[in-house]
Amino acid sequence: MMKKVTKFLASAVAAVALLVSTNVHAQSGDSKAWRLGVGLNVGVPTTTGYSLAIGGDLRLQKDFSSNVSGLLSAGYTSFSLKDSYGGGSFGMVPVKAGVKIFLAESLYASGELGAGFGTESGSKTAFLWAPGIGYGFDNGIDLGLRYEGAEFSGASLGQVALRIAYGFKL
Repeated sequence: MMKKVTKFLASAVAAVALLVSTNVHAQSGDSKAWRLGVGLNVGVPTTTGYSLAIGGDLRLQKDFSSNVSGLLSAGYTSFSLKDSYGGGSFGMVPVKAGVKIFLAESLYASGELGAGFGTESGSKTAFLWAPGIGYGFDNGIDLGLRYEGAEFSGASLGQVALRIAYGFKL
């Protein structure tokens, strides 16, 4: 299952990059800039038993051209268990790399792959994948919406998350 998901995501990102590279409006600003974003993530888990996902992240962005940027991100996410499932929470440290493709001057699509490290003892490492869309404002504010899936051996955990961030030029 994970191989099919990975192949699908890689194919989708490649197809979008090919289609968009010839038809995209230029992103404003320095096309070789580095940026650091600090974000708050609030999500609705798509997995039964969980009620809320909340976390924060740091995202480093390197512009490769006027419409394609590379991403590296790391953070922390806490998934709250519903009381009817025992309560408590599950913590994860997601570390991801990806690409951001600007479809218009400030509108973008993104795709990230990485690993999620459980913070509880005995937790397993998960394969993460996160396609998304967003809008970057000229004042540094970035609003993004993504689906993030975590694939453990034989189990999965997912969320639809809103990221509110502020980016600094480096």
